[in-house]
Amino acid sequence: MSIEQPGLFGLSETKKLESPEEGREEQSLAYIPFIPGVKPQEAYLELNSLSQLEQRAKSCRQCRLREGCRQVVFGEGNSDARLMLVGEGPGMDEDLQGRPFVGKAGQLLDKILQAAELPRQEVYIGNVVKCRPPGNRLPHPDEVRVCRNYLEAQIRIIKPRILVCLGSLATKAIIDPQVSITMTRGKWFNRQGISIMAVFHPAALLRNPSYKRPTWEDFKQIRDKYYR
Repeated sequence: MSIEQPGLFGLSETKKLESPEEGREEQSLAYIPFIPGVKPQEAYLELNSLSQLEQRAKSCRQCRLREGCRQVVFGEGNSDARLMLVGEGPGMDEDLQGRPFVGKAGQLLDKILQAAELPRQEVYIGNVVKCRPPGNRLPHPDEVRVCRNYLEAQIRIIKPRILVCLGSLATKAIIDPQVSITMTRGKWFNRQGISIMAVFHPAALLRNPSYKRPTWEDFKQIRDKYYR
C-alpha cells in the first residue's frame, strides 16, 4: 500500500508500508559485558518498575557527573512503548527542565517523529547517561560504564520492540564499542528480540544539513517496522 504524504523538512514522498517479508535481514548482537562478572540484562534485577529505578537513579553518586549537574534526567514517555530512543546525555536545557531532548536538537527530533507519524507520547526517550556532563562534553568511558546499568534496566522493564540509537555514543554503548555511526546507521540489528537501528543524532543534523536526507530514510524504515 502506498499513499502520498508530507515528508521531513517539507519534502513530498510516497509512503509505502512494507510487508513482513520485505523487511531487511537483522544482524544478531550479543550482550557486551561492561562490568566484569555482571551481565547487562541483570542490572538492578531487584527493581521491577520505572518509578523504582528512577528513584535509585536520582540518589546515585557512583560517578562525578551528579556533582556538576542540577538534576537527574531519567527519561520520559510510555512505559509500555514499542519504540525506545536513546541519546547520549542531557544538555543544558534538559538539565534545567529535567526532561530529555527539549533543546534545539529535541525540537528537531519532535519534527522528525511527527513527520514519521511516531507520536512522542507513544515512545520512550532516554539517554545513555542521566546527568549532564560539564560543558556538554561527551561522557567519559567510566561514566558510561556506571550509568549503562540504568539504561539496561530501563530496556528490561520497558521491553521495547524497536530501539533507536541516536548518535555515535549510544551506538557504541548499545551495538558495539568499535563501530562507526556512518558505517552502521540505517542497518538493523537484533538483540534478544529487540530490533535495533543507529541513526545520526539530531544535533549532528543541525551542524551538518547533509545528514537530513539519510536520517529521514532511516526513520522511514523505523516507521514501517513500527507499523507492521
